[in-house]
Amino acid sequence: MTIVPDDKDWTWVLTRPCPECGYDSRSFTRRGVGDSVMRTATALAGLVARDECRQRPAATTWSALEYACHVRDVYRLYLYRLGLMLADDGVHFPNWDQDATAIDDDYGNQDPAAVGPEMLAAAGALADAFAAVGDGDWERRGVRSDGAEFTIDTFARYMLHDPVHHVHDIEQGYAEIAAG
Repeated sequence: MTIVPDDKDWTWVLTRPCPECGYDSRSFTRRGVGDSVMRTATALAGLVARDECRQRPAATTWSALEYACHVRDVYRLYLYRLGLMLADDGVHFPNWDQDATAIDDDYGNQDPAAVGPEMLAAAGALADAFAAVGDGDWERRGVRSDGAEFTIDTFARYMLHDPVHHVHDIEQGYAEIAAG
């Protein structure tokens, strides 16, 4: 599987809309995070249920299945990191190499019938965790291994972009596959 590392700094989505997928982090309320997580996970589960979910639109573009595996793992990672932030204000997150995970876990050969439910379960756990964040906890901080600092509020808004953007990526990929 060819993986092209994504080395972009996507934190800019906290200050302006994404021109590719239209996501605008400023449009989400703290109490709407869980609903957005579940809405996007449901859309992704539908996209990964398609027969062509294993097909890549190009050698360096992930298939719907690979994107769904990634988003499932993003939900799991963010649940873990949210727990760290709630336990320790200012925590430094351990590094996560998403590309190594994709290779090590062989995303492209996972079972789509299992990935959809796993992703929905991970999304549900994350949505519940965000719903349980107390009003006084949204400004607790966490620091990523590259030095990017988040509050729980900005952490949630930043996280929401990833699955929304990947729904867009998959829809674009399916359009390319259909166009042949």
